[in-house]
Amino acid sequence: MSFTTRPELIGTFGMVASTHWLASASAMAVLEKGGNAFDAAAAAGFVLQIVEPHLNGPGGELPVVFYSAREKRVRVLCGQGVTPATMTIARMRELGLDVVPGTGLLPAVVPGAFGGWMAMLRDYGQLPLEDVLSYAIGYAENGYPVLPRMTSSILAIKDFFRTEWPTSAEQWLRNGDAPMPNQLFANPAIAETYKRILREAKTHGDRAAQCEHARESFYRGFVADAIDQYFRSTPVLDTSGQRNHGLLNADDLARWEPSYEESVSYDYEGFRVHKTGPWGQGPMFLQQLALLKGFDLAAMDPAGPEFVHTVIECSKLAFADREVFYGDPLFAHVPMETLLGDAYNDERRRLIDPARASFEFRPGTLGDSEQRAAKIVAHAGRQQSGGFGQGEPTYAPLPELRGDTVHLDVVDRWGNMVSATPSGGWLQASPAVPGLGFNITTRAQMFWMEEGLPSSLGPGRRPRTTLSPTLVTRDGMPYAAFGTPGGDQQDQWSMQLFLRHVHAGMNLQAASEAPSFQTAHFPGSFYPRAMQLGKMSAESSFPQSTLAELRSRGHDLSVTEPWSLGRVCAVGIRNGLMRGAATPRQMQAYAVGR
Repeated sequence: MSFTTRPELIGTFGMVASTHWLASASAMAVLEKGGNAFDAAAAAGFVLQIVEPHLNGPGGELPVVFYSAREKRVRVLCGQGVTPATMTIARMRELGLDVVPGTGLLPAVVPGAFGGWMAMLRDYGQLPLEDVLSYAIGYAENGYPVLPRMTSSILAIKDFFRTEWPTSAEQWLRNGDAPMPNQLFANPAIAETYKRILREAKTHGDRAAQCEHARESFYRGFVADAIDQYFRSTPVLDTSGQRNHGLLNADDLARWEPSYEESVSYDYEGFRVHKTGPWGQGPMFLQQLALLKGFDLAAMDPAGPEFVHTVIECSKLAFADREVFYGDPLFAHVPMETLLGDAYNDERRRLIDPARASFEFRPGTLGDSEQRAAKIVAHAGRQQSGGFGQGEPTYAPLPELRGDTVHLDVVDRWGNMVSATPSGGWLQASPAVPGLGFNITTRAQMFWMEEGLPSSLGPGRRPRTTLSPTLVTRDGMPYAAFGTPGGDQQDQWSMQLFLRHVHAGMNLQAASEAPSFQTAHFPGSFYPRAMQLGKMSAESSFPQSTLAELRSRGHDLSVTEPWSLGRVCAVGIRNGLMRGAATPRQMQAYAVGR
């Protein structure tokens, strides 16, 4: 029997899990009001923008994987915005840059979260838009308790806000200082922005029409106008050490539309796992499964060295392929069928030494992959001296802090299931836009400024993000939805939950609490793209014998504090019963249900 800090929740009405208790409670209130999983997910998503503003915001982005009970199918909603039409490698080099800055206005792309939520509510929701937005507006207008990590994020940058980004100082400082943990803190400017969008939307027809008009107000109305004016008129200091205008303008926002896509999926042990396309890192999860299916994981101790070593070594190969092959498939050919094929993975699996950790960056040999790999390694190597770690996002100014994102999962009594990982628009990554109260996502930092790569910078392209929600079906029916914040670690921490559930029989809560580990054996996705070959971390809650054996196999192992790696949330449904789980790490994620 597994002992956990809290139970796996079991019920019949609905389940919610998210990275903040207020978002989970708001989503559950929506279900109680008669809303479905799509209404509840959107409500939670908008609340997370307010209560975790250092991790995401109204100007961020949104990937969603969902199951529609009405349509009896899984789909992906892409709320990932694209680069401005004038953002080219040549343009950036004219500015004297050889890497996209991590902060400021220059790395901004179209903020896709709002459009994504509106499309989902329009097409799949049930409640009036005002009901869904009311929770976020209430917290923004009347206040919410400040998280300690929000305080530390603002403290590190408050002097920079005052001297360089005064619009952010106005938004996030009170009497010139950062808000203290557990204080009541309000964002009235964001509340007013959303209230104005609602006022304009309420004059237009039914619920679906109002969602569509709300989207118009954001991308072709007063929100777009405010962004356009600020980006054109105000150069701001960023991590390049220069003051740069933004390239994003009203035309870029007006052209962009959220989109629906088929999921990329893989069959494993009787389950089908669904992820976004390779404009996110999600298929890397599937590549890991394709490699892992050649090992007898069920015979391994899930806290033992054999399990950890095997998973880490498979992750290294999948990460290498991510760097060399993944990008926006509208602009680059991504050989997904080959990458998930048995022949390819049988060959790749032979590279894994069961007794020794790899210190090589080894993508698969397809086409010009060797030349691509050489460019990536050279570029990552040039950035090693930057002194930054693997954080998401990059902050300005120094010192560097590790950032993160948010996650939510919902299942309702009709059998709809939603998994979403909103991110971007971090309060510390870009100055607040006057009149709106929030800033714009800096996702362009994830592009390579090297020609000839699938994720090379170019106009109108989706950044290859790390955002990676997961949905699992069994016999065509929804089974589980899960995910975590954590940048490059998302598909490592989520993988551990899934494998321990499938092979060790752990329930979702027990799997979320099991000791966690990760590797940094790849170029980081965020500025300045550092790579640490052979490096891995594991929580000290692993048996000492496991840690000792990992070192004996050559892993460059750092042992972290217990409860320090991952923020996994999950919901599930099987045998007519719904399940909910959330890790106790960082003491703020919660599952709610009945």
